[in-house]
Amino acid sequence: MRVLTHRLTHGPLAPVIVALGLLLSSVAWADSTDGGQSAVWTQKEFKFIYQGFTTKYSCDGLHDKMRRTLLEFGARKQDLKIGEWGCSGRSGVPDPFPGVIVKMSVLVPADGATAPGAEAALPSHWRAVRLKLDNSSLSEAGECELIEQVKQQVLPLFTTRNVDLKSTCIPHQLTPGGTQLTADVLAPDQMPVKAASAR
Repeated sequence: MRVLTHRLTHGPLAPVIVALGLLLSSVAWADSTDGGQSAVWTQKEFKFIYQGFTTKYSCDGLHDKMRRTLLEFGARKQDLKIGEWGCSGRSGVPDPFPGVIVKMSVLVPADGATAPGAEAALPSHWRAVRLKLDNSSLSEAGECELIEQVKQQVLPLFTTRNVDLKSTCIPHQLTPGGTQLTADVLAPDQMPVKAASAR
C-alpha cells in the first residue's frame, strides 16, 4: 500500500491526482458553506384577515403583530406599509375579524425577477428565522392560530426554504411551546463597514 501511494503522488499521474483532490475538496467546501446568490427587491401586496377562537386581536394589535412578522421574514423596513382592513371595532378593542392590507418589498432570486423596472441585483444569503411574536411565554401560548395562518397565507410571499411548523394548536386552549414556525429566508448581505462609511 505504501508503494502504491508513493507512485500515485510522485509518478506521472501526480498532477492529475492533485487536481482531482483540489476539485473534490472545493466541492465539499461548497456543500458545507452557504454561498450567496444575487437577489432583487420585488414589491408584493396582500390582504390578511385573522380568524381565530383562542385569542382575539384588536386591529392595532394585529397591525403590530404583522409588522413584527414581516420584518422578521425580511420585508424591507423603509417601504413597508400596513393599513387596517375590514376592522369594525374601536382602537384597542378586540375585533371579531381584524385585517390588514400590506404593501412591502421582499427579496427574490435575480434569475426569477423578470418584471420591467426591477431594482439592481444585490448579494444575499440564507438566514434562519424562528418566528417569535411576543416576549411573554403566556401571550405566545395563545398565538398558535395566528402563526398557522401566517404560515399558510403570508410566508409563501417570501423566498424561503426548510420551512417547518410544529403545532399542537387546539381551539380555545393555550399551547405553551406548542407552536413553532422556523424557516430560512433570503436576506441581503451586510454592506462592508468601509464601503458604508465612505458613502
